[in-house]
Amino acid sequence: MDIRQDVIEREESAMPHGAWPEDSVARVPYWVYQDEANYQREQRRIFEGPTWNFVCLEADIPKAGDYRTNHIGAMPVIVVRTPDGGVNCFENRCAHRGALIAFDDGGNVEHNFKCIYHSWSYDLAGNLKGIAFERGIAGVGGMPRDFQRETHSPRKLRVARLCGLVFATLSPDTPPIEEYLGADVLGRVRRVLKRPLRVMGRFNQPLPNNWKLYVENVKDTYHASLLHTFFATFRITRLTQGGGVLVSPDGGHHASYTIGGDDVADGGAYRAQGIRTERDDYTLADPSLLDPVAEFGDNIQLQILSVFPTLILQQVHNCLAVRQVVPRGTGGMDLLWTYFGFEDDTPEMNRRRLKQQNLVGPAGYVSMEDGCVGGFVQRGIAAAGEKVSVVEMGGREAESQATRATEASVRGFWKAYRRTMGY
Repeated sequence: MDIRQDVIEREESAMPHGAWPEDSVARVPYWVYQDEANYQREQRRIFEGPTWNFVCLEADIPKAGDYRTNHIGAMPVIVVRTPDGGVNCFENRCAHRGALIAFDDGGNVEHNFKCIYHSWSYDLAGNLKGIAFERGIAGVGGMPRDFQRETHSPRKLRVARLCGLVFATLSPDTPPIEEYLGADVLGRVRRVLKRPLRVMGRFNQPLPNNWKLYVENVKDTYHASLLHTFFATFRITRLTQGGGVLVSPDGGHHASYTIGGDDVADGGAYRAQGIRTERDDYTLADPSLLDPVAEFGDNIQLQILSVFPTLILQQVHNCLAVRQVVPRGTGGMDLLWTYFGFEDDTPEMNRRRLKQQNLVGPAGYVSMEDGCVGGFVQRGIAAAGEKVSVVEMGGREAESQATRATEASVRGFWKAYRRTMGY
């Protein structure tokens, strides 16, 4: 029996709480957010499986030797620009004793990375190139004569680049990134990322909830104008405005969008239901915060796009960012924000983007609530592992819809999740 098959069989013998409660993506058991065996299974089947995982922007590593450190699930990785303009990605783990090779978030190395523990060194492809005192001292000690450096290196990942985004995968079975995304979601990526990017800032936001709760939240078009007072009050996105949600055929990726202009379908719908998100007493001391420029030529003022498993690409007016979800155990995660503009932005557009970055972020006028609500769910389900959530808004299938009063893209996530996890 090969090692991989042995791992899979041991996984099956350690299944978490049992089978999915029913064969429906509209019912999700709460144990999937709690169970340690399930979390470990995710590492192998999702993050180390046939998925493309976002690791950085090309603009993060413009010059030869520039690198960023990141995580794919629990696995630390290094992404580095090569002298010929290529990009490599390899595990951030010394082949000697397992220490991190690189500690900083990013930087530049001229020729190689050197592990701080025992000074073993690696080239920009992750190959083991140097061992301190490899031949010992005066012929005594050192490594065995038959030791072969080329067979001892951290794991190397395949890399895909798309519109300034860099993805990596451990699996030889992951399809090309364009095929992975599908035509509709790919078109929505290209809609925003159509010019060379410029990084404007970063945040790392720890959240007290399972990583899947945040991914669900991003795909949940139903909650946006109900939870977020700012969205509804200033008509950035309301369910009564034009728009919809695209769901990729495999369910894993989505793009939701809101069309700007008059809220012609409103008719007092929010006020009639007594929903708290419409506030006449909310005003802006500086109305220029919401002085957008329609830079994409289609009157879409908000687009939120996700790539399975953990990448989010946002456009809220002229505030552009990528967000990456990094699991930190069953009950925690980090949310990595990278704000960007375009290299050819005018000074005026740069100021506009900087101002609008106050809309969406860890302390943004909008997404502050998203940092709390996942924790509310994690706490609420603490004793309900065998119960299920009801995900039926807009039906029970995972298909594109011309409305955002739906949970179709949430169901799409669970469709992709169950397939990848083997549930």
